[in-house]
Amino acid sequence: MAQVYLQETGNGGSEHEPSGSRFRRRLAELRRDPGIWRRGIVLAVLAVLLALVMIFHAYLPNDVGNTGSLIETFLPWLGLAVPLLLAGALWRRSATALIAVVLPAVVWTNLFGGLVTDKSGAGGNLMVATHNVDADNPDPKGTAESVATSGADVLALTELKAGAVPVYEKALAGTYKYYAVEGTVGVWSKYPLTSSAPVDIKMGWTRAMRTTVATPSGPVAVYVAHLPSVRVKLNAGFTANQRDNSAEALGQALAGEPQKKVILLGDLNGTMNDRALSPVTSQMRSTQGAAGDGFGFSWPAQFPMARIDQIMVRGIKPEASWTLPRTGSDHLPVAARVTVRQ
Repeated sequence: MAQVYLQETGNGGSEHEPSGSRFRRRLAELRRDPGIWRRGIVLAVLAVLLALVMIFHAYLPNDVGNTGSLIETFLPWLGLAVPLLLAGALWRRSATALIAVVLPAVVWTNLFGGLVTDKSGAGGNLMVATHNVDADNPDPKGTAESVATSGADVLALTELKAGAVPVYEKALAGTYKYYAVEGTVGVWSKYPLTSSAPVDIKMGWTRAMRTTVATPSGPVAVYVAHLPSVRVKLNAGFTANQRDNSAEALGQALAGEPQKKVILLGDLNGTMNDRALSPVTSQMRSTQGAAGDGFGFSWPAQFPMARIDQIMVRGIKPEASWTLPRTGSDHLPVAARVTVRQ
C-alpha cells in the first residue's frame, strides 16, 4: 500500500492544508502574538491625527501662512493617506493600527462620500457654464467655439485679455445674441441682458460684474467674478489675503442683491471647504455639491486637483453639474443645469 506523507511547511502547517483551516490557524497565531497590540503605535497616532484634522479643519489657525485655508483647499486628498496607513498596519500586523485606521476612513466617507455618487437629475430649464479662459490662452477662438458647443444658455468667461475680447465676440456671435463685458469678465447669453455693471471687489480694476438675464421663467441676477489668485510660498505660506478681502466684498454685494433668483459664476480661486470664502458660500448653494457627479475638480486642467471654478445659486434649484472638455486654458470649463421657477 502506498503511503502518503504530508510535507511540513516552514510555518508549521501543511501544503495540503485546507484554506479555511489555514486561515483559522493564522488567526490563532495572531491571537497568541503578544506584540499585536504593541506594534504600530506610531501608525495609530497618525491615523487619529488625520481624523482630527478632517473633523476640526475649520479650527486650524490661519494666522500663520493661511495654513487652515491651504489644507481646506486640498482637504479631499487627505483621504489618500487612509489606504497607505492601512497597508502599513497590515505590514506591521498591528491590531491597534488597524482599528485606528477605521476612524479617518469613516470621517472621510462622512465628509466626501456624498460627492462620489452621481446626484444629477434630468430636469432643468436653464443651462449655465463658466470658464477661466486664461489670459495667455494660445487658442482663444478654439476655446470660444468649444464652450459654445456645450449648449449653455448663459456663458460666463473670466480672465479675458483685452486684445482677445474681439476674438471671443466674433467666435460666440453665432450662438449668443446678447453679451456684456466688464473689465476682464464677461457674460454671453441667448436671452436679453439688462443692467450690466461692474462689481467692486476691492482690487483696483474690474474683475467682477452683475447683469440681469431675462430668462423665459423670469429675471435672474447673474454675477461673474474672478477673485485674486493665491500662491504657496516658502517664506509666506498660502498668500490668500487679497482673495479673502475680495470674497468679503463679493459677499456684501450678494447680500444686497434685491433679486430673489441669483446665479454666481466664475473662478473664486478657492473651494467650498475654504472657510475664507464663507462670506460668499454661506449665502449660495453649490450646484456641484447638490447635483454633481464626482468631485468636479477644475484646476489645473492637465491634472485637476481642486474645484476652484464655481457655479452657485440662490432661489434656484440645481439639477446637474459637470466639467466640460479641456480647451486651451489651464482651467476646465464647468457647467450646470438648473430650474428657474416663475
